[in-house]
Parts: sequence; structure tokens; C-alpha cells
Amino acid sequence: MLKIAIGQMDVIPGRPDLNTDKMLSMIANASNHQADIIIFPEMAIPGYLLGDTWEQQAYLRDCEAFGRKIIAAAKDICVIFGNVAVDWGKHGDDGRVRKHNACFIAQDSRLVDIRIKTLQPNYREFDDTRHFFSLSSLSLERREPVENLIKPVKLSIKGKDYTLGCIICEDGWSDDYSVDPIAVLTANGPLDVIINISCSPFTLGKNNKRNRVFSRQAREANTPLVYVNNTGLQNNGKTVYTFDGFSTVYNSTGQIVTCCRPFAETLDYIELVTEAGGQNLPPVNVPDDSDIASLYQAVSYGVKNFLQSIGMNKVVIGVSGGIDSAVSAALYASILPPENILLLNMPSRFNSQTTKDLASQLAKNLGCLYAVMPIEQSVEHTAAQISGTPIINLANGTEHQLNVSSFVLENIQARDRSSRLLAGTSAAFGGGFTCNANKSELTVGYSTLYGDQAGFLAALADLWKHQVYQLAHYLNATIYGREVIPQAAIDLVPSAELSFEQSVDEGKGDPIIYSYHDYLFRAFTEYWNRVTPADILDWYSQGTDVLEQKLGCQTGLIQQLFSGPRPFIDDLERWWRHYTGMAVAKRIQAPPVLAVSRRAYGFDHREAQNNVYFTQEYLRIKQLLLSQ
Repeated sequence: MLKIAIGQMDVIPGRPDLNTDKMLSMIANASNHQADIIIFPEMAIPGYLLGDTWEQQAYLRDCEAFGRKIIAAAKDICVIFGNVAVDWGKHGDDGRVRKHNACFIAQDSRLVDIRIKTLQPNYREFDDTRHFFSLSSLSLERREPVENLIKPVKLSIKGKDYTLGCIICEDGWSDDYSVDPIAVLTANGPLDVIINISCSPFTLGKNNKRNRVFSRQAREANTPLVYVNNTGLQNNGKTVYTFDGFSTVYNSTGQIVTCCRPFAETLDYIELVTEAGGQNLPPVNVPDDSDIASLYQAVSYGVKNFLQSIGMNKVVIGVSGGIDSAVSAALYASILPPENILLLNMPSRFNSQTTKDLASQLAKNLGCLYAVMPIEQSVEHTAAQISGTPIINLANGTEHQLNVSSFVLENIQARDRSSRLLAGTSAAFGGGFTCNANKSELTVGYSTLYGDQAGFLAALADLWKHQVYQLAHYLNATIYGREVIPQAAIDLVPSAELSFEQSVDEGKGDPIIYSYHDYLFRAFTEYWNRVTPADILDWYSQGTDVLEQKLGCQTGLIQQLFSGPRPFIDDLERWWRHYTGMAVAKRIQAPPVLAVSRRAYGFDHREAQNNVYFTQEYLRIKQLLLSQ
């Protein structure tokens, strides 16, 4: 029997000193509990998402030094942990010193073995090939089959020999690669345990998929599998990721026999009878990670940790009376003391009494500080200054004046709120101000640059509008157990209220039809094979029911919204032009986005500012539809 300690730790990126101290404490605890092995996550010492910190040799030397401390602490216990392995005598493909993402195995205060990551992801948030030299690359350099380099680890524990298959994160997601590390290890076995150390960010529903994949791997290998992931928060600048841990143990039949509590640093123990393939432990039920409860947990955990990481404990939130700012306020109020939150209502002449009353009611329900700062006077001053100032051509002495259109006036209002009032008020309050934009708005640039698309963190910017509504109901019903977000704010037509054409009292609101466009925009951004207008028109030409099934929106909705191909195509082209046009420039300058979906804006959604383009296939189908 092996007594295994699972060190599901909060890895702090860029702080190998703090991570090492935590690991040493866990090792001591595990030793006191007579554990045979303690397992830590991938890159437990340095952190994983470090950007070009990986290019700092002084940092690499520190990681090595802290790694030696962990090895020395492996006295009466085997320690398996992730760290960077540096080959100072060689260089990587970038000409810098060679670095490997590695799994270290230590016992009796000495390094027993190192296993190098075979498969390196270079998609979504991952950029491994930029920094690390994989085992696959090593095999090419040595002109030796990679299968010869993927070897089990041999250990003797309490006089008994064990064979471990040690892999790192992506090595367990090998379906689309030419190499299957687990199959190779099994062929070189038999194995007693497969160990997967990971640094795997939370994505809504991802654990359900992982459990299917890893259960199958354990079953096919007829070997128990121990997956150890970290908690905490890491980022690549523009995108912030939460890590839920959710470390899990599968027996040799693929059944889950234990899983660590998500989003919690913990040191858990299991006693694994390897001869029985771990079937000595009863199967357990695991929580679903694709529901609104998981979404709230990830967003709340991310906001709380982000505030702690930047040392911010006060926030100012612009509240309009609408749903996005209400959810943002309720979210932050569930994390910070209410006296550390200032809700600021900034009405103009276009704001209704309805929304002003809802903003006030929200503040009262949450117990937060509240202030009303009208912007009408300053907006009028700015508009008058722009339109009243002569523009002079110094070459010939001619002059003219600019016209402030209604559209420009809308942008002036949004920027006056954020760039002037929210920025100035948050500085005086001693905090930062939030960005309340949702993913639907961010997708098509339905926001004002330096206006409502400003702030220190966009906590809701990876949530579609319908998820924002779901979160509102969850906050009321589950987190607060009462109606803190007024029902009227939930029922209200979404509107920016920047002109009389957006009067909520008259039922006038945003141009985005969220019940349809949420799903259209999601297809543009989140589908693994990214959907384009050509795909949309192809599905549409097969029948609106086919398109609705492909998008996942309500059945019968498209025929309700569009009378025929022409208005449907006009709508499609309008939003595609926004999504691939000006919205790109806005997203590049947006605040960091807290990621929860399968593809978040920022580093996860890598894009360039290119011209709007419609493919030849799209133009062909369009012509066919319009000629019928």
C-alpha cells in the first residue's frame, strides 16, 4: 500500500521563495503523517505563466536553488514536484539557455530522476515552445525515437519496488499528437501508478471532459492515475486565469476514488493498494463544473485573488441601474467589506428616473457607500468647447469649427464618466474602478474606448449576457439569500441610456439581440474550429432549425427575428464587420479579462488588426440566397 499526499497548493507565479516555503511545510506535514510520497503540481516552484521572466538567468538560478532545498527535504519521504530544469551547456531554439518543463523525483535527500515534458501546448493561453525544450525536440536532436526516452521511474519504498509513470499536464492530453506518452509508459511497464502533475487553468466544464479522458486512460492502462493540479491565479498580462486544483485519483477501472475540493489549497491523503489497482477505495461522486455555481465560484475566486495580488482593497463601481453594473457591484460586495466599495451613479439628461432609483436601491440593498455625480454640466462644457473652438489652418489662415454629432456626444458621456469621474474618484477613494463590460459587448466593440471599456479588471468580460443574468439570479438566491439586485434591474431592457433613442421607459435598448447574438458571437470566438460568416450562411441555407442547433440558441428564434435572407445577411455582416474591425482595436486596449470560458479575450484570443474580410465561399452562398 502506498500512502500518497496530494499537495494541491496555491502556486504564486514569480515567487519561488514563497512556493518553496509552502512546499517545505507540506512535506513536513506529510512526513508526520507517515506518507510515502507527496506530489506537487507542475512548475510548483517558479509558477507557469511568467511571460518573458523565463528569459532571466538570475531567476532560473533561484529556481534551481529552491529546487535543491526541496530535494534535501525528501528525507523519509519521496517528493515529486514540478520545476524548471536548466541545461546551462546548451541553448534552445531561441538561442537562450536551454530550459525544460520537468518533473523532479527526490528521495533520501537526493535527486532520483527527472522527467521532461514530452508534449508542449502552443494554443490558447499556452506558449510553451517559446521558452521550453521538449522531450520530442530532444529526441530529434539525438536522432533517437522519442519512445526510447519516455521511461518509467523505479523506486523502492519500505523495501518494495514500485514503477511510476510520471507525466506532465499536456502529456495526458495526447489525442491529437503523434506520441501517446501514457501508452509508451504502459508498454515499458507494467506500471503501479501513473502520476500527472499539472498547472491547468479553470475552464467552465473542463473537468467533466478531463474526467472522461483520464478515466479512459486509467482503464486502458489498467493502472490507477493520480492527477495533481494547483490552485491560485496566474496571468499572461491581458488574460487572468484561475486555477481550481480539483486534483483527482482514478482507479484502474477508471472510477474516481477521490478528488480535492476545488479552489482550495489542501493537503489530502489517500492509501492506494497498487496490487488492487486502487480499487480498495470506494468510488465518489464529483461535482459538475459546468453550472452557474461553478461559474460564480471561479469569478469570485478570481476577483478576490486578483485584488490580493495587486494589493487593492477598495473599489469604485459605476452603477447605472442596469444589470451588468448591478452584478459587478453584488460580486465585489460578496468579497470586500461594503464600506470599501463606493457605488457611483453618474446621470445625464438621458438617464431615466427608473434607472437612477434602481442604482440607489442596489446600493441600499448591498450596504455599500453611494454617491451621485451628474455629468450633464461637464458634458455640455466639453461639447461646447469642441464645437466652439476654431480649427485654424496656419498655412492659409482659414478656419472652421467641428460638429459634435449625437454619436460623438454619446462617447463624450461615456468617457466623462470613466476617464474623469471614475478615475478621479477611485484615486481619491484609495482604490481602483471596475470595468463592467460583458463578453457580448466586447465581441463587437459595443463600448467606448477610454470610457466604459476602462478599469483595472474586466471581471465579467468572459461572460455572455445570458450568463450575466444567470449570475444575477444566483447572487440573489444563493449567495445573499435575498433580493440585493432589484428584480426590476433584471427585467429592464438593456440600454446604455446615452440618448433619448435609448429610453428604457419606452422599451428602447441596445442594438444587440442577446438571445440570438450571444450564440452567434460565441461561435465566432469559442468554437475550436472558429466559425465564420461562410459557416453561418451554409447552416442558414440548410434551414434555420439547422443553424439554431449549431449555435445552441432557442428553436424558432431566427424566423421571429428576420423576415428573410436579406435582413439576416445584413445583420450578420454588420456584426462581423464590428467583430473583426474596430472592436479588435478596442479589445487590444481593454483591461485584463478574467477568463472562465474555452476562449477569453486577450492572450487567449490572439488577434491582429487586419482588414474585414468575407471569404469567397461566403460571397457565393450570399449571392445564391439573395437570388432565390
